[in-house]
Amino acid sequence: MTMARGLRKFVLAAHITFAVSWLGAVASFFALAIAGMTSPDVQIILSAYLSMDFITRFVVVPLSFAPLITGPILSLWTPWGLFRHYWIIAKLIITILSTLILLIHIQSISYLSAQAARGALTNADYAIQVQMVVASGAALVALLIATALGVYKPKGMTPYGWRKQYEERIPPETRDPAI
Repeated sequence: MTMARGLRKFVLAAHITFAVSWLGAVASFFALAIAGMTSPDVQIILSAYLSMDFITRFVVVPLSFAPLITGPILSLWTPWGLFRHYWIIAKLIITILSTLILLIHIQSISYLSAQAARGALTNADYAIQVQMVVASGAALVALLIATALGVYKPKGMTPYGWRKQYEERIPPETRDPAI
């Protein structure tokens, strides 16, 4: 199944915009997490954690769901197919896992933000601060890998992809109905 060229380009542009914006938002979050953990200035620390909560809720989370919509639309209605190539499956898995892990970390982000709003960050919160740096750094790496997969499109078709490719090359009247 294919979509009209203009619509395909629109969905592709939306997908790229959402994915790259998500990457940028995670990079910003990562910078804030590092600043919150390492800055000697209390105001910067408090501001970083308050900003992280805001960015997460209103930028990172919505942007994490957008590629989950546009990616499958692109793959299902273009010749690439959703399950034909390993790189598409890898991108989908990275996107799903990154979104799930983000949703799991929202509680910790909110906790740090609430502590910062009260001015009550303590040494006991250090483990959560480290967790934010590690998790956002890992998310950044995962999104960079997904971006690289989308740009380089490494070879490797799934068994389903090989079968579909074979079926498309054989005229319908000569196909064995048992296959």
